[in-house]
Amino acid sequence: MRQFFGIALRYWRGRARWRAWVLTITVLVFIAAQTGAAVGINRWNRWFFDALEKRDVGAVWATVGWLPFLLGAAALSMSGLVVSRMLLQVRWRENLTRRLAGWWIADQRYYRLGFLANNMTAPEYRIAEDVRLAIEPLVELAIGLISAFVTAATFAAILWQVAGSAEFALGGTTIVIPSYMALAAVVYAVVASLAAYFAGRPLVARVAHKNEMEAQFRAEMTRLRENAESIALIRGDADERSSAGKSYGHVVAAWLRIVRQQGVIALVLNTNAALFPIVPLLLIAPKFLSGDVTLGAVVQVVAAFSAVQAALIWFVDNFVRLAEWFASVTRVDELMEEIEALDIGTIMDKDTGIELGESDDGAIHLDNLSIAHSNGRVVLADATVTIAQGAKALIAGESGSGKSTLIRAIAGIWPWGSGSIRVPAGQSIAFVPQKPYLPKGTLRTILLYPDADRVVTDEAVLAALQRCGLSYLAKKLDAEEDDWDRILSGGERQRVAFARLLLQKPDIIVMDEATSALDEESQASLLNLFQEELAAATLISVGHRPGLEDYHDQKITLERRPAGAHMTSRRLRKSLWRLFRSRGADNEDERPEPYDSP
Repeated sequence: MRQFFGIALRYWRGRARWRAWVLTITVLVFIAAQTGAAVGINRWNRWFFDALEKRDVGAVWATVGWLPFLLGAAALSMSGLVVSRMLLQVRWRENLTRRLAGWWIADQRYYRLGFLANNMTAPEYRIAEDVRLAIEPLVELAIGLISAFVTAATFAAILWQVAGSAEFALGGTTIVIPSYMALAAVVYAVVASLAAYFAGRPLVARVAHKNEMEAQFRAEMTRLRENAESIALIRGDADERSSAGKSYGHVVAAWLRIVRQQGVIALVLNTNAALFPIVPLLLIAPKFLSGDVTLGAVVQVVAAFSAVQAALIWFVDNFVRLAEWFASVTRVDELMEEIEALDIGTIMDKDTGIELGESDDGAIHLDNLSIAHSNGRVVLADATVTIAQGAKALIAGESGSGKSTLIRAIAGIWPWGSGSIRVPAGQSIAFVPQKPYLPKGTLRTILLYPDADRVVTDEAVLAALQRCGLSYLAKKLDAEEDDWDRILSGGERQRVAFARLLLQKPDIIVMDEATSALDEESQASLLNLFQEELAAATLISVGHRPGLEDYHDQKITLERRPAGAHMTSRRLRKSLWRLFRSRGADNEDERPEPYDSP
């Protein structure tokens, strides 16, 4: 757990350390107050039962008069402890979640982790849920452990003082056991704790396995939801039902193993619960019968013994929670180790990885570029090409030749390989994938994404919508937030991506099958943007559809080979007939369409 605590405990050393220490000290103060209230109630019990034994009415009522103050102190200390504990849990979890989520998201680790950590299931669940399950019980367990230690020490002193020593004769010799009640509580607690440990030790691995099976089942259901349309179209219901049933069968099997182990643990815990109130009575009974202690002392000793014993068997009472907590810590720690390994691998690969640099002539240069998969298999070998400023380059090649991987390398999110990629310094770059990402929000938000706070006039936004064939959405520009990724079709999402380009006007545009969901005329209309409104931009695009060459002046072809794809580049001549037809279609789309201003 060194890795987990190494990051989690930074809460007390980071920017929010003053809050962490204030909350920690507050929790400790309320623990002390709660223990003090418990000691007060313990002494009250002795006074009350001594007064009853003496039948002293005045003493009884005097004792009762202290009860509201003791109960008030106990209630306030418990309430304060609950509030301060929950605040510490919330703030500590917030700190660790922000740190871990930021670490995961930064530098595209969330993307690269999918290639390197194939066994890392649901990292987002580990951050969102396992961090909570690692922090919240940890605070409660730590408070419980501190309270148990303080309670055990305090009430052991009461046992030492009130119960005294035990004397008995053995073979004519008088044997004296000092503070026998405190020693008995310790011995009892040790025996109960060892029994719980050996009964519950296998539970840790079984809980961890159960959590892993649960995560895999959730991932299976998420995959089904995300691919619902494709599965429904090919009538894959039966296969998916079988797969889901098999996945959930693993969850059930994992739970059954936990149930069996819980049965063993329950046997130990229930035996302890039955003996718990009886043992102190049996131990103190001889002294009461001999007249060495009063009835009030008996009640006080029994309560003190129970408090000491309950504190010392804290491990027994919390073994199951400790197992659950440790399983969650393990899952969080696994994520930390994978991210750390990813960072170490990136550092070690810097000398042999793809070098990203800046060009001073406005062109994009790929020099001796080789791209490999994370397992070392070469995808592209020794490619050298120059894409001039303002050029429109089309990347083509058969499926599996590495076109999309080349796009990822140019984007800087694919580090595996060698050679260099140099892009112009200070120029803005926009990437348009086949399925553009649409965040949840207003239509204006998704059009301006990722810079949603940028100030753009309504006229510019509406003009972009109309130019890209989305003028019918103008009324919803600033309507309530919605899930546009679900509402819009594939073609509409791609049109939104082009509208973004019109509003951003980037210097370099990189597209990967960005018009695959559009009909030929719509594709022609949108690609004409690179001859008109976006003519100054450098374009790099991947595509297979016929007619794309007419909108580009350079074609980069990848030819798949066993040792890695071979790259060639040539200039393109436009088909005048195709260009005339495309411009005609574009003029049709540019006819004014009425729209209502939002």
